[in-house]
Amino acid sequence: MIRAIAKYKETILIAVQSLTLHKTRSLLTMLGIIFGVGAVIAMLSIGEGARQETLEQIEVLGIRNVLIRSIPDEEVANGANESNTRPIGLSLKDANAIKEICAFTERIAPTWENTIEARTIDGSMQTTLIGATPEYADIFNLKFSEGAFLLPHHLTIAANVCVLGQEVKKELFGFSNAVSKLVKLQDQWFTVLGVIEEKKASTLSDGDLHSANAIIIIPITTAMAKYPREVRATSRFFGRRRFRSNTEEQYIDRSTVDQIAVQIMKNVSITEAARIISDIVQQRHNGQRDFVVTIPEELIAQSQRTQNIFNIVMGAIAGISLLVGGIGIMNIMLASVLERTREIGVRRAIGATRMMVIIQFLAEATMLSIVGGIIGIFLGWSLTGIISAYAGWRTIMSAWSILLAFTVAVATGILFGYYPAKQAAEEDVIDALRYE
Repeated sequence: MIRAIAKYKETILIAVQSLTLHKTRSLLTMLGIIFGVGAVIAMLSIGEGARQETLEQIEVLGIRNVLIRSIPDEEVANGANESNTRPIGLSLKDANAIKEICAFTERIAPTWENTIEARTIDGSMQTTLIGATPEYADIFNLKFSEGAFLLPHHLTIAANVCVLGQEVKKELFGFSNAVSKLVKLQDQWFTVLGVIEEKKASTLSDGDLHSANAIIIIPITTAMAKYPREVRATSRFFGRRRFRSNTEEQYIDRSTVDQIAVQIMKNVSITEAARIISDIVQQRHNGQRDFVVTIPEELIAQSQRTQNIFNIVMGAIAGISLLVGGIGIMNIMLASVLERTREIGVRRAIGATRMMVIIQFLAEATMLSIVGGIIGIFLGWSLTGIISAYAGWRTIMSAWSILLAFTVAVATGILFGYYPAKQAAEEDVIDALRYE
């Protein structure tokens, strides 16, 4: 290897000298490679960031979960055949029915939700209040940076205890330990049991799925007893009987929940389980579709399919950039061979072999692609930072993406540089010397 480099050292130096004598032309030749490498790195960084978010979303939502969410009254009324029929809404009885009928359920957690103002001496904020059961932490794979989660006896006595999301904790208590401190939720004081570990990914672009970092969790019995919601009583089902009122009266709702999360056992079809659960709830609601069933697994799969399409499009754009860069190198090298025909003839006449001529021009093309690739790496790094800052997308720039983009760039330079180099080596010596 060393002997080969020493043998062709002068040839390589001539190639370097030729490039440095035409700096502007060399830079313009490299532009295609520079933008191509930058685009490949940026595309792969976006794809890797999306892949990481998908993994975190799986961790947050649970790949074996089925979510049944109550549809707001207005949406049901707009789509119902009987406009005077109010939706029943999900209830704790629905959750119990699913648990009793469906042998494939591993855990089940009904949740109650509302927006509330939380206050402490150090700060206040509007946040999402969730009434939950102890199973909620296991279903949604919650981990805790401080303290622990709800216990069964907290539900039994409707205790004033709460668990904070990481954002809420920082807003209300800063960086101090929050466990055993008091938080005022409207007019009720709650003792902090624990703080949820920060979740990097919190939702799957679904407005109904709240961020685990910006919530306060209390026992569901406490939520229903101390924060009852007022509901319009124009028309509502109770069991199989319908009660109507001619006036827009309000009544206190202490029975409905907003979501029921069901964790399905392993080796059970999530789709089939969701269909059975949907049929059970719809039958209990007298055929009324006042709920929606969400399967995180399907949302994640859909997200991945969308991301794959995006990656293919971005990859095609990046590939075209590299192709254009390679064609640019070939065009410039062919022009260089034409204008240096006499130089080639002189070198051949004083003893240079065809291989030396090929190596000289191939070295020029390779060096153009190497330098362009290095500049492209810095461009790609800059692009990932800009995309992350202004588009809000997560980007992860990995070593393998840099290596892949750089390798493809160098290969492109060699591939498109070989033809001009071969053309130069095949020049007839006599004709080359007479070329003007």
